[in-house]
Amino acid sequence: MYTTLVSAHELKDGLGNSDCLVIDCRFNLADTAAGELAYQQAHIPNAFYLHLDRDLSSPITPLSGRHPLPAPEMLSATLQQCGVSSSSQIVVYDDCGGMMAARCWWLLRWLGHQSVAVLNGGLPAWVDAGFPIETDIPCGVKGDFVGSANQDACLSQTQLKAFQIGKDIQLIDARAAERFAGKVEPIDPVAGHIPNALNRPLMDNLDGGFFKPAEQLRDEWLSVIDDVAPTDVVHMCGSGVTACHNLLAMEHAGLSGSRVYPGSWSEWIRDPQNPVTVGD
Repeated sequence: MYTTLVSAHELKDGLGNSDCLVIDCRFNLADTAAGELAYQQAHIPNAFYLHLDRDLSSPITPLSGRHPLPAPEMLSATLQQCGVSSSSQIVVYDDCGGMMAARCWWLLRWLGHQSVAVLNGGLPAWVDAGFPIETDIPCGVKGDFVGSANQDACLSQTQLKAFQIGKDIQLIDARAAERFAGKVEPIDPVAGHIPNALNRPLMDNLDGGFFKPAEQLRDEWLSVIDDVAPTDVVHMCGSGVTACHNLLAMEHAGLSGSRVYPGSWSEWIRDPQNPVTVGD
């Protein structure tokens, strides 16, 4: 059972297994149709496609962030249509180092499905290995997976405010350093970060498009969280998507049990009373 990362060769060896199911999660925030179009043009054989806005998020509300969590029953139904069953080994991939695939990975775990892994290196690694791609859209047999959301896997804004950040919990922001510091803000209307949060840009988890070795990630993450227990770490980003990349890196490094603040920065700034810090 793969639960964090899987290589292109490991996936190729498992594609003939009837329990192996592949999901394409390619998505571009600047062009929300691009990922699905790319999927239609070429994808890993028998891969299904899930759209970040349509399938892996619920509609935005006046108080929500940019990618609210999907309703568990709706996501379960979508996964069933892809053929997901309780026994499925799922592999999710994208073409951007796992930034989008990690969201699907985390959502499946949130619903109670543990045998899910991200394709390390994504579609580029698959293609570079000389493995086949296709254009056929699969028609899967409906699966029997019925998920149940694990409320302990994440924190709402109200729950987050009940803690002293930096003392009770450590909040880790996955956005790029310049966005965290408020020097630039290309997406959200307010720049900066939540007071006492720390910054670990998700790109620091990667080397050449692949996740760094587990031992290296462990050393790097321990230097970030210091003596904070992994279970007291909460991940965030701009909208709760790439926060999952940092959580995946910690899990792969053997630092298990951290959580996600799904609303993240784009939800936090909806309330003008919420404090904001600018600077490193």
